[in-house]
Amino acid sequence: MTYSSSLSDQTGPLILDTSVLINLHACRRGAEILSAIPNPIVISNIVAGELDHETSRRNGEKAFLCTLETAGKVSLVDLSDQEFKFFFELTSTSPSLDDGEAATIAIARSRGILPVIDEKRGRRRVEQLMRAEAYWSLDILTHPDAIDFLGADVSREVLFLALRDGRMRIPPESTQHVVNSIGIDQARDCTCLPGYKGLFDVLSASEQQMKLGL
Repeated sequence: MTYSSSLSDQTGPLILDTSVLINLHACRRGAEILSAIPNPIVISNIVAGELDHETSRRNGEKAFLCTLETAGKVSLVDLSDQEFKFFFELTSTSPSLDDGEAATIAIARSRGILPVIDEKRGRRRVEQLMRAEAYWSLDILTHPDAIDFLGADVSREVLFLALRDGRMRIPPESTQHVVNSIGIDQARDCTCLPGYKGLFDVLSASEQQMKLGL
């Protein structure tokens, strides 16, 4: 694995946005990954509520979160009164955030917890409000402890499934590293990759040059 997780030296608690849970479920090894990394995991009950709908119940995302909670791998928390006021500001003022992002940021800011958010708007608000960058789902999936536990081959499969089935967002500057890790053939199935169409136009041209010995 060539991507270097920004969480490698962090052991503090993490608070996860909804899409991060979706990615962990999609990768099929989410519970094992969260067990392997040293960080306690916090989830807002508002984020949990975003998985309480027919689609998430049908595809297993809701059950996945319930299993994590029952096993003690995550802690579900409510917003305090002060956090709710800030949550309301984030969801009602432009540019507004969705409920899960807003709750995640409100708790992270109030309690000094490290937020994990993939969406651009939420990440931008973290930078503005906390003067720090949010972590990515990719940081969790490529944590050295998770890779050591799963092994390199399973870790590559985990990354591929999170991209293909969870449609995981990644930092654009890490695209080439991720493609190199999972391989071009699998990467072609991951339409969520930044600059997907142009990316494979470039790769196709490079492959053609290699075939011609240029």
